[in-house]
Amino acid sequence: MFEKFTVIPAIDLKGGQVVRLIHGDMNQATVYGTDPAETARRFEEAGAKLIHIVDLDGAIAGAPQNLEAIAKIRDAVKCAIDVSGGLRTIEAVRAAFASGADRVSIGSAALLNPELIRRACEEFPGKIFGSIDLRDGMLAVKGWVETSRLTVAEAAQRFRAAGVAAAIVTDIARDGAQAGVDAARMHEIAKLIRIPVIASGGVVSLADIRALRMRFGSGVVGVVVGRALYERNFSLGEALTVALHD
Repeated sequence: MFEKFTVIPAIDLKGGQVVRLIHGDMNQATVYGTDPAETARRFEEAGAKLIHIVDLDGAIAGAPQNLEAIAKIRDAVKCAIDVSGGLRTIEAVRAAFASGADRVSIGSAALLNPELIRRACEEFPGKIFGSIDLRDGMLAVKGWVETSRLTVAEAAQRFRAAGVAAAIVTDIARDGAQAGVDAARMHEIAKLIRIPVIASGGVVSLADIRALRMRFGSGVVGVVVGRALYERNFSLGEALTVALHD
């Protein structure tokens, strides 16, 4: 699936709007647009092959809340879309795919209900990502408002057993804060979990993209980029150039 290092732009949905949070705090949301489909179109025109969509309302509610917006994004673009947020039942996973998802990312449910991730991988082989969300070295669940006692290694074991295609690893302390990525940490996690890692959280410059791309051979296969694109620190086209040709 990941033959080259992949830059994945993110669209976070809250109340049908495009937002970015700081440290995953729903009370610290910056609105960047009211038309998610148009945002997706711009990303695709810039070269995106995969867009990561987060249903923030769904993550808090425990069930998808922005399926209509996701369906509109699907109608607007031909590139692949990955959907996450509130997917805690097999019915919710099916609903995400029915709304147009090509991939779905499952986090809390995989930790709280291991049977769900196994069943999802069976029904949608090769299309399920696991989500590992880290706060101070611990796993955060339920929209990042609770902390699990499960270790990264234990979560990874469940993902490997189920057959996930990759793991999106988010450093919550850096997410949305433009604090820079910890590429060495992502490298360590990739070696530990032995699942392709998509890094998320903290990207602020093209140097972050470059640092992660240099770990491609050791299991870091891509990066999710959000606020840095919306704040125009760099363009998606520039990021793709660094990822593939720099």
